Amino acid sequence: METIGGLRAPLTVASLGLAQLLGASWPWSLAAGLGVYLGAGGWRFLRVAAQTISRDLSGLYVLVRVKFIVRRYLRTRSTVPSIFAQRVALHPDKPALVEEATGEVWSFSELDRRSNAIAHWALTEGWCSGDVVAIFMESRPIMVALWLGLAKVGVEAALINFNLRRDSLIHCIEVSQAHGMVFGVELVDAVAEVRGSLFSRMTFFWTGDLGAEQCLASFSAQQLDILLNSLPQTPPPVIHNKGFDDRLFYIYTSGTTGLPKPAIVVHSRFYRIAAFGYYSYRLHSDDIIYTCLPLYHSAGNIMGVGQCLIHGLTVVIRRKFSASRFWDDCVRYKCTVAQYIGEICRYLLSQPVRPSELSHQVRIAIGNGLRPDVWEAFANRFNIKHIGEFYGATECNCSIANLDGKVGACGFNSVILPNVYPIRLLKVKEESMELIRDSRGLCVPCGPGEPGILVGRINQKDPLRRFDGYVNQEATNKKIIHNVFTKGDSAYLSGDVMVMDELGYIYFRDRSGDTYRWRGENVSTTEVEGILSSLLNQRDVAVYGVSVPVATWWCWGLN
Repeated sequence: METIGGLRAPLTVASLGLAQLLGASWPWSLAAGLGVYLGAGGWRFLRVAAQTISRDLSGLYVLVRVKFIVRRYLRTRSTVPSIFAQRVALHPDKPALVEEATGEVWSFSELDRRSNAIAHWALTEGWCSGDVVAIFMESRPIMVALWLGLAKVGVEAALINFNLRRDSLIHCIEVSQAHGMVFGVELVDAVAEVRGSLFSRMTFFWTGDLGAEQCLASFSAQQLDILLNSLPQTPPPVIHNKGFDDRLFYIYTSGTTGLPKPAIVVHSRFYRIAAFGYYSYRLHSDDIIYTCLPLYHSAGNIMGVGQCLIHGLTVVIRRKFSASRFWDDCVRYKCTVAQYIGEICRYLLSQPVRPSELSHQVRIAIGNGLRPDVWEAFANRFNIKHIGEFYGATECNCSIANLDGKVGACGFNSVILPNVYPIRLLKVKEESMELIRDSRGLCVPCGPGEPGILVGRINQKDPLRRFDGYVNQEATNKKIIHNVFTKGDSAYLSGDVMVMDELGYIYFRDRSGDTYRWRGENVSTTEVEGILSSLLNQRDVAVYGVSVPVATWWCWGLN
């Protein structure tokens, strides 16, 4: 879709000037100019503008509002803990987090007190601002209290995928340079397997139900719950100088070219992701969110739990997804918002009909990866009024959101004012996925319907355009391309292939990296090849993803 540009604008201006020189009145001159504009294809722009103006204004409102608040927090050097403290003061007794497994409810004041105790514990361990502690456990409220409490004294958490084992687990812990590790007792066997291969300076702590003390004592792990009971729950002393653009924690990417990489999440990025979700989908402080997504990913921990910490919503946390209990949980806890990934929606559709699937109060489902062939079936069967599909990697600066429920789209960019949010789809060579450049050495943007790689222009001075990257600088550099729109500029390279239609709606097509989907995770074929090769006496191994027929959806085994 061509916007105002090319020859239309100069032809229109020239026609106005010519009409005036010939002595035509202003009304006739304007009519002549309009005729030239429409004749040169301007009618297409006007048609698109009429169809998208409402959507674009909504998006502009969200963008401006979030940017204004972010700049205010930058000036005041706010942090996620300081913003959370404001919510605690507003409604200390309101439920903040609910653990589905036990039915335990943590109020905002209780979450604050427990995170304060964790902050004091971190200080007693001698950890200081900038140190890292690994967190390895299934999703539950104590995980939130842990990273929040650590952040209160400037310590950064590395959130480890609880499905990892052996070499992958060792890699994620070591690359974070963690001084200590807190793990759930349910993962004691996984930790025992790797304990001898980790840094000798690391200290280990466990949390959870009793019964595994003998095994835990074998590698000197301390019970964190007992330690916390003896510590004060008052606010810790402010001993760090961190602000809104400083590091909060690390979330690991899928590792499209190898083992997982820890992406840097700063306080402003946490706020930005949560705020875009809140304002884009018009959430309210009295909403109750149901999440069964893992808290080691940004979808569950930022888009979900972030609504609690930043905006005061209640979040119900289920440790693992259950297709048979999903709607029962939503009814039980009166949830009004549910989080999903595409696989969840398909598994729910494969379940037998049950009364709870229509007696819930969920008005919006927010997530990503919902395929067009499942979208309408999911919304219609379960009476979901609004699907809030979005796209955005933890570290990216080109997140997009579907604001108006366009089926199949993961977001949009304005055709009328494309530079307000400077993202583009760039042409690539189909086989190598190498960027195509013009005679000036600049990248070539895609037209409507043309698949291309999504990129976002980098501006480190703009909190919404900056790219914080990864712990490893080399990995960060690989995601940055130069001379994209103009000479000397730079952009974040998402690696994801998308298509934009004439109205600016964007549709996800594929990933250019060597990954495949398994149980809702992006798995690196390189990582799997390495494991298989070691099991097969270092033989050469090739791994690639294949399309799985619908009939095998049940194989995930989540009942």
